[in-house]
Amino acid sequence: MAKRRNEYHSLSDALKEFIGENRLEKGLEKIDARDAWIKLMGNGVNNYTTDVQLKGDTLYVSLSSSVLREELSYGKEKIKTMLNEELGREIIQKIILR
Repeated sequence: MAKRRNEYHSLSDALKEFIGENRLEKGLEKIDARDAWIKLMGNGVNNYTTDVQLKGDTLYVSLSSSVLREELSYGKEKIKTMLNEELGREIIQKIILR
């Protein structure tokens, strides 16, 4: 059972401590990466996106349109930069479109 502490902490500090102690950073990064893709790519791309997964430092994006996959492949570096800016840190090093 966890120790009870009598000091007062802000809620954000308590959540950061909880996430750190329970090693939940990677899971939250996966969710943040998926949300960033949805936010940045818009409805046009999201209609053809079937799956977005972050494994390690690689973002795997499954698309149902081969034409869209080819078009996005030309701008992978720009997409990677935009996603990392949205996330606020360098999480994604590589994007694989499938």
